[in-house]
Amino acid sequence: MRYLPLNQYDRAAMLERIGVASIDDLFADVPPKARLKGNIEGLPPHSGEMAVERDLTALSRQSLSAAEAAFFCGGGAYRHHVPASVDHLIQRSEFLTAYTPYQPEISQGTLQSLFEFQSQVAALTGMGVANASLYDGSTATSEAVRMAARITRRGKAVLAPGLHPHYTATVHTAARGGGLAIAALAPAMGADGAILEAIDGETACVVVQTPNVFGELVDLAPIAEAAHAHGALLIAVVTEAVSLGLLRTPGEMGADIVAAEGQSIGNGLNFGGPYVGLLACRDDRKFIRQAPGRFAGQTVDADGQRGFVLTLSTREQHIRREKATSNICTNSGLCTLAFSIHLALLGERGLAHLARLNHARACTLADALDAVDGAEVLNSSFFNEFTLRLPRAASAVVEELAQKGVLGGIPASRLYGPGTFDDLLIVAATETNSDEDCARFAAALGEVL
Repeated sequence: MRYLPLNQYDRAAMLERIGVASIDDLFADVPPKARLKGNIEGLPPHSGEMAVERDLTALSRQSLSAAEAAFFCGGGAYRHHVPASVDHLIQRSEFLTAYTPYQPEISQGTLQSLFEFQSQVAALTGMGVANASLYDGSTATSEAVRMAARITRRGKAVLAPGLHPHYTATVHTAARGGGLAIAALAPAMGADGAILEAIDGETACVVVQTPNVFGELVDLAPIAEAAHAHGALLIAVVTEAVSLGLLRTPGEMGADIVAAEGQSIGNGLNFGGPYVGLLACRDDRKFIRQAPGRFAGQTVDADGQRGFVLTLSTREQHIRREKATSNICTNSGLCTLAFSIHLALLGERGLAHLARLNHARACTLADALDAVDGAEVLNSSFFNEFTLRLPRAASAVVEELAQKGVLGGIPASRLYGPGTFDDLLIVAATETNSDEDCARFAAALGEVL
């Protein structure tokens, strides 16, 4: 048994020791109207461990997992093949049990892995430097907005129409505590260019996602030019890291800061987490000093040997709270290691090949679904994700597809709420989808419609 509850004699002895007559006395400071009377309605009585395992197993069988169906969901979390060697290596005790490298002399392995990760992210995004990661893509975006406000000393951020709504919500949450004004343009397809008109002399940054939540590719160059003309910064957001193996990097298009989700390299879906946030910026002292989290650096020791240190540690675990740039208290270290190992196994050519496979698979699927009577692909461009318009509510279509063994994407209304984009379905295809999967999806969609 993993749980050994105290018996009545143990409880009585503890109460006597602290000088109270009953457990109820411990809650004397809680107003009576706030206390629960009786059992929680709808919950069954307590059960033994084996009974609970049986019940939860039966419940889990009612769900259709990504591994058991033709899977076409994306929306910021993507199913890619992760080599078995990645999980094997990150479970080595040297990595699995390693903690924050406060003492560099005994943490060289951890520091080197972080340094290599930073180097990979900087190269991948086309930026000068990268930090040692954050929680996930949404928190990386909110941290980037706060970072931009500190750099520009302005208090307004403009969010593009194609920014993932979960990222938008996270930015709003962080802004409330920091006194930032957020101007989020109304979500729409093909409207990211409208952000140009929203930039003014009070703008600290503009936040643009590419590929955006609808799968559209966005040219950041004209947006960067407009932002810089007003003294603002461009924050580029990437939710599908594999796309960076094929598309122009945000750095090439003029981004000042890149916030990204690294889950799709080395990390499985994992029921939504843990994931790994990527943050990179220009190689500028002003930017680096205001970046959240920490940076691992390369140096030489007294004997001239290569070594690694925490060059900058700007989180509140390391310095006085009022001087910290962030309260991010972990860098998702094991997830960064999985990212680095997978990317090292792929190499530059391997990542480019993987990205081409993803795009080719998405093109095959888009052609097949566009040919289904009543369905229409709305994108003029995409990487491995696109938006489909259906003749009826996408949420109902998805449920019917699941009954046929196809997890057919994400209804846009699930991201934005009922009544918004009800007829739109966001569909993703990766290298894990076979030709048979795509044909099965198209056939099932035809039957459902």
